[in-house]
Amino acid sequence: MTRFLIGAVSALSLLAGTATAQDYPAKEIQGIIQWGAGGSTDTVMRAVTPHAEEVLGGTIVLQNMTGGVGAIALNHVADEDADGYKLLMGAENPLLYKVMGLGDKDYSDFTAISILARGTPILVANNDAPFDDYPGMLAYIAENPGELRFGSTGPGGLPSVVTAMVEAVEGDLDVISVPYDGDGPALTALQGGAIDVMPAVLGASIEAIKAGNMKALAVVDVEANEFLPDVPPVLEFNEGYSTYLPWGPFFGIFVKNGTPEDVVAKLQDAFSQSAEQQAFKDLMATRGFTLMNTSGDEAQEFLTSWQSNTAWLLQDAGMAKTSPEEFGIARPGE
Repeated sequence: MTRFLIGAVSALSLLAGTATAQDYPAKEIQGIIQWGAGGSTDTVMRAVTPHAEEVLGGTIVLQNMTGGVGAIALNHVADEDADGYKLLMGAENPLLYKVMGLGDKDYSDFTAISILARGTPILVANNDAPFDDYPGMLAYIAENPGELRFGSTGPGGLPSVVTAMVEAVEGDLDVISVPYDGDGPALTALQGGAIDVMPAVLGASIEAIKAGNMKALAVVDVEANEFLPDVPPVLEFNEGYSTYLPWGPFFGIFVKNGTPEDVVAKLQDAFSQSAEQQAFKDLMATRGFTLMNTSGDEAQEFLTSWQSNTAWLLQDAGMAKTSPEEFGIARPGE
């Protein structure tokens, strides 16, 4: 009798779980944004969510939860039930938490609902820099060691990764690294002549380039960008970049591993449709981002490649606190 009752309770629980998944969403969904209001991640998530709500037939309440380079938001969602009612809305940073000593969880603890878009890095220079292109920059560094001033936003930031990538392909760069609190202040300093070169994201620099306030040396991508078609890609100068590209900051939506498959499928469909809305495409275009709108195996392959490339670039540049090998992160090409 006891055995029968336990079995009955288990069966009822299973049926209840199935019903919940089939009726999803039966209550408000919370979207936890890793960064503050008004930032790029916040803007993207607030733009893509309304149409997803329409497709789902439910409400997604967005909440900014900052701190710990996004780790507070990630841990918050990781500690909740895997039922699809807490979405993690973030960027690339969690893939570096382990090697940078910022936490013991990353996106391997989550299922990707959508990798929405990817940013394109670009090398820009002060207008008075004594070179006008990527080969000219390398030649100047070789002829004037220890003179060129490179902007940075600290270990793990886009400028540090791009600089590490250039060094991995071209050899060590004998330059001065000048730290800034974000790419905004760094790009302002570049225009004022305080630094000579800055690796930045296209969206943050494109207007200043078009206005003639700085010059573009190369896009850090496999091909020219449609928004700056006359700026060559670094792959044009050195095939060695093919190991690491395409690369760039990205925006993604995730749920905790273990979320019912049909709930995941509903969310993936809703955000996939939303990312194809013209208003969202226009937003990505004006900010210089490449629309990706991927999920499933394709998203996982992108995340694995991004983590491998970036973690090992930081390790080889001496910026990682723990070797990627400790976490089973394979070196690119292995």
